[in-house]
Amino acid sequence: MEESLTPRLQVVDLIIHQVGPIRLDIMAGECIGISGPSGSGKSLFLRAVADMEPHEGIVLLDGTAQDQIAAPQWRRQVALAPAESVWWFDTVGDHFADSDATGLARMELAPQILSWPVSRLSSGERQRLALLRMLENRPRLLLLDEPTANLDEANTARVEALIRAYCEQTGASVVWVGHQKAQLQRVADRIVRMAGGGLAETAGDP
Repeated sequence: MEESLTPRLQVVDLIIHQVGPIRLDIMAGECIGISGPSGSGKSLFLRAVADMEPHEGIVLLDGTAQDQIAAPQWRRQVALAPAESVWWFDTVGDHFADSDATGLARMELAPQILSWPVSRLSSGERQRLALLRMLENRPRLLLLDEPTANLDEANTARVEALIRAYCEQTGASVVWVGHQKAQLQRVADRIVRMAGGGLAETAGDP
């Protein structure tokens, strides 16, 4: 008897402004890379899946429809890391519920950074801290919009390792938007390309 597996994420006929309709299924633990030219709608797609952009169509997380879950709770489980991170408080530590020394160490960040004002952070430090902040909620789906765009090679490798370890530990799934062919081939189980208002599977070549 075959076991029926519900996809972690199901996107059915999603339309965001002029982008779509889009269909996509992602299984638990799977990482999907999305490539495509600037302006093709990759970030819009992530925002719609995170319920942060008006859209038509159906989005389900583990079989439960987006409109059946309060938006704040949905966004804790379907976590978006935008290209430019957002900070609400003056001090870094105020954005964290717990002091995760292990996570900071993995990102080559000293514990003292939690006492810093956000204004002191470099763009790369903001990017790494935003990822750690996102993982605090233990999301089931990570939506990553160019998560290593401001990072050097060493810190890019640290972020890739962090996301990989988190998914292995929790079974979380990932949608990883990126422009670097080599990176998507490293991190993604399969790659799709956004162009012409829709998604198309590639042969591993973004």
